[in-house]
Amino acid sequence: MKIKAIIILCFGLLSNYSNAQQDEQMSLYMYNKLYFNPAYAGSRNALSAIAIARFQWVDFEGAPNTQWFSIQAPILQKSMGIGAHMVNDRIGNRTRTSVFGDISGSIAVNKKTSRLAVGISGGVDIVGYDFSTVQVNDPNDVYFGKTFSETKPNVGAGIYYYSDKHFFGVSSPRVLEASSSILDSLGAKLNARHFFITGGTVLKLNSVLKLQPSALIKYTPSSPITADINVSLLMYDKLWTGIMYRFHEAMGVNLVYNIKDMLSIGYVYDFPINGLRTYQSGSHEIFLRFDFKPKKSVYTSPRYF
Repeated sequence: MKIKAIIILCFGLLSNYSNAQQDEQMSLYMYNKLYFNPAYAGSRNALSAIAIARFQWVDFEGAPNTQWFSIQAPILQKSMGIGAHMVNDRIGNRTRTSVFGDISGSIAVNKKTSRLAVGISGGVDIVGYDFSTVQVNDPNDVYFGKTFSETKPNVGAGIYYYSDKHFFGVSSPRVLEASSSILDSLGAKLNARHFFITGGTVLKLNSVLKLQPSALIKYTPSSPITADINVSLLMYDKLWTGIMYRFHEAMGVNLVYNIKDMLSIGYVYDFPINGLRTYQSGSHEIFLRFDFKPKKSVYTSPRYF
């Protein structure tokens, strides 16, 4: 099989099994909203850093393997926020490393805790292809034994409304669409324009339990709309347990524990409910978050988002 055929097959698999959602898949979206919405920067009222690792489609050869890192903080008496987010993703012989900076500005909507923020981001996607280990029948293939890399700049934008009890956001993390200059003969598109809508709330059930339903809707032109839904139960403001559903793709469970006010750890396992279920044994996702708060700051309520 020629390398060109392998490349076309890879892009076909991504379109068929991921509904052409070329941005990396994440089940813990509610903890890493900076990845897809720059207006989230500074909203936690702390210097907040989060790291997430996802091992997708375990036992599926060439399956996606992704790591995220985000850091953010409020500035200018919380009227602005700054941050940065990075992603490293590998699927088959393709890698993508993204580095973006984020900035947001917000205004108070009422005298309580509600604020409305707008944000923009800018950065680069570095995409690489390694064909040195691909087995081919035709050694004269033009891509045989070669590695390629290309860098594409991009920008993102979003709005984010939040309080200590609910949130809602609309964003597009990559406004510019880019095609591969290396694989232009294949018409390979590096990224399509994505639109994200997210929202959630916290409902107090009693003095011990709180319920947090949330959702993330993703849309790419010429592709079906997809949605992630999560319902989590919080006990004693310490332990989150929840279930998730990804439309026509997967179901799963999540567990998050707040060790202290400044440290949280979490885990998600989701398993496929589509045609891929016979070829792999599910996906694992782990995360770690630190919130560094000034000692002089006074917080009247926990931050759930």
